[in-house]
Amino acid sequence: MPETSRRGLLFGTAAVSAGAFLTACTSNEPKEKAAAQSNQPAADDKPGKPVTIGFAGPQADHGWLNAINVQAKARAEKYSEVTLEITEGSNDTAAQIGQVKTLINKKVDVLVVLPADGKALTQVGLEAMKAGIPVVNLDRIFASPQAYRCWVGGDNYGMGLNAGHYIGEQLKDKANAKVVELAGIDNLELTKQRSQGFADALKNYSNIKLVARQAADFTVESGQAKMAQLLQAQKQFDALWNHDDDQGVGALRAIQQAGRDEFLMVGGAGAKSAMDAIKADNSVLKATVLYPPTMAASAIDLARALGQSKGIAGLSEMEIPTSLTLYSAVVTKDNIDQYLPTGFS
Repeated sequence: MPETSRRGLLFGTAAVSAGAFLTACTSNEPKEKAAAQSNQPAADDKPGKPVTIGFAGPQADHGWLNAINVQAKARAEKYSEVTLEITEGSNDTAAQIGQVKTLINKKVDVLVVLPADGKALTQVGLEAMKAGIPVVNLDRIFASPQAYRCWVGGDNYGMGLNAGHYIGEQLKDKANAKVVELAGIDNLELTKQRSQGFADALKNYSNIKLVARQAADFTVESGQAKMAQLLQAQKQFDALWNHDDDQGVGALRAIQQAGRDEFLMVGGAGAKSAMDAIKADNSVLKATVLYPPTMAASAIDLARALGQSKGIAGLSEMEIPTSLTLYSAVVTKDNIDQYLPTGFS
C-alpha cells in the first residue's frame, strides 16, 4: 500500500539577475507561467482533528470478510484521533440497513460501508449523503453514484483477466490445451465479471479451450463437492482456475482424494493457506490472483482524509478521488515472499 506519510511535492525558487530580467523583457520568448499550486493540506500520519468513522460490513463468515474487519480496525487504531464505531456484521440486508441508520443518527463524521447487497443498501447510502455524512462505499458497489462520495474495491474483471493470462502463458506451447473453471456464486455480479475477464484473456490463445465450468458457493464444502464433479466429468485437463481460495481448500481436498496432478491450479483472493501451498510447491496450486482485503485499510485512510477535509499525500488533487480500484496481482513462487504478509486466514 502506498505510504500516506510522504508528500511528493517539490517547491523551488530561482534567483533572477537584473540582466536576465531585461533580456526576458526584450525577447520574443513567452514568459514562463507559474505552475498552479494547491494549498490544500494532504493527509499524513500526524494527528489531525478528531474524526468518528462509522463502519458497517457484512457478517465475517468467510476468510476474506473477516480480513476486511481486521484491516479496518487495525488501520483505525493507527490514528490517535480516529474513533471507529463498528457494527455487528450482518448478511441480512434489513438488519444492515438498520445498523447504518443507527450510525447516521449518531451523527458520525464519515461512513464506511461494505454492503451485503449493494443495490439493497443504496437508499440508506443516499440518506447518509443527504444528511451531510460522506460515504466510502467498500467493494460491493451501490446502485447510484449519488449514494457514496468514494468507492474503493477490487478489480473482479481484472482478476479473471490476469488469471487467464497467467494460465495462457503457461500453456501457450501446448496443443489443444484444456482448461476448467470453478466459479463462485453465479448470481453475483462479481462472479460474472471474473468469468468474463477469464474468457476474454483466453481469446488470446487459440490453442486453449475452456471445456467445463462449475459454480460453487465460496465455501470449503461447496469447493470440494463441485470440484469432485468436475474431476469425474473431465478425465484430463491442463489447468484449473478457482475463483476463491476458501472454496479452493475444498477443491484441493477433492483433487488429492482423486489422485489427480496432471494440471496446474490458479486460485483467487490471496488466502494464507493458498500462499503457503504456493510457497511449499508440493501441490497443483501454483498461483493465486489477489483480491486484497487491504482495501478496508485504504477505506479508513480515505474516510479520515474526508473527515479532516484533506487530500491524499503524494497527489496534487485537492480532493480524494471518486473511485479507487485495487490491482489483482498474480502471486507465484517467484514473488510469494513479497505478498505472503498480506495473506489472510
